Amino acid sequence: MGKAYTAAVLNALIIGLSFMFVKLALEFASPLDTLAHRFTISFAAAILLIVCRVITVNIRLRDILAILPLGLLYPALFFGFQSFGLLHASSSEGGILMAAVPIFTLFLASVFLKERTNAWQKLSVSVSVAGVIFIFVMQGASIDLTHLSGLLLLLLSTLCMAGYSVMARPLAKKYKPMDITFIMLAIGFVSFNAAALGKHAISGTWSQFIEPLANPTFLLSIAYLGILSSLVTALTTNYALSKMEASKMSVFGNLGTLVTIIAGVIFLGEPLFYYHIIGAIMILAGVLGTNLLGSKTQLPTSKKTASM
Repeated sequence: MGKAYTAAVLNALIIGLSFMFVKLALEFASPLDTLAHRFTISFAAAILLIVCRVITVNIRLRDILAILPLGLLYPALFFGFQSFGLLHASSSEGGILMAAVPIFTLFLASVFLKERTNAWQKLSVSVSVAGVIFIFVMQGASIDLTHLSGLLLLLLSTLCMAGYSVMARPLAKKYKPMDITFIMLAIGFVSFNAAALGKHAISGTWSQFIEPLANPTFLLSIAYLGILSSLVTALTTNYALSKMEASKMSVFGNLGTLVTIIAGVIFLGEPLFYYHIIGAIMILAGVLGTNLLGSKTQLPTSKKTASM
């Protein structure tokens, strides 16, 4: 389990830093173009690793069909709903809704995977989610119901992430993490490039799709997002889900909020306020509680103990 927890923490670290690189990339390209370039890099990196025999992939047609629904949930539908949702709602509203992923995951995992959590674990998940929401609210964020269409799309993206965690759990036990990851990246590559190129073909703006690639900052951002935040995080997530329950894995996602705050303070000169520290303590307590306060298996009573 040690490797699984390491993978989960690494996943949170990479995703937490990714928000900074997303901000940089969006200065030069639209969200859809950024996603297209991101998954082009990630898919190309996966192909290169296979060609160099660093990794191996053994996939048959029936495997593709089995993993296809997972790839449609994430990355295709998740990023699709998120991108269009953020056109009609604020990023802070998206952050608040994304914080609820562990709650949705816990519910779906209990229904479809029959995962059982005790009252302390449920409380820990709630504390972690509350820590993230507390930070956003103290920063002035709120849910504006006039953004209803955007909020509904963001809610759907949140449900897609929770559904991915639940669906990936049994698949991760059956298939190698790299096999699942490769199909997910292929779906992202095809989906977002088709959408972006189709949009530019209709509007006749091909140059807007290519121009950002001449900028070093954009290339650096896309390299991070494509290789680390797509390829590596997919691998770490699929590996962790093969070893731990979906409800335990999902709460690690809230650690990404801490990393985002720390990165903002260190690299972007953003201020650190008291509510960041309070929220961070709540998030950490929630993550630790969810993973350490599970039901302990009782050891069988020995004959010696029984006779005493």
